[in-house]
Amino acid sequence: LPVKKKPRTFYNAAQLEELERLFQEDHYPDSEKRREIAAVVGVTPQRILVWFQNRRAKWRKLQNLSIKGNRKYPASSA
Repeated sequence: LPVKKKPRTFYNAAQLEELERLFQEDHYPDSEKRREIAAVVGVTPQRILVWFQNRRAKWRKLQNLSIKGNRKYPASSA
């Protein structure tokens, strides 16, 4: 049987602001913290888990791009 995908969750600006603020505090919230976040934001803990996974992937990608950018144009040591 084919697996049914969950419908895409859309977050409003206030929810995203709260999630981003919490991401700055902790990139890896435990299950209890995810339940607390879910209650505040108004979505399921599973959606919070996925949001943090995706946000960490975005964060790592940005880190890698900035490192590559620094290598591409190294600071001159005059």
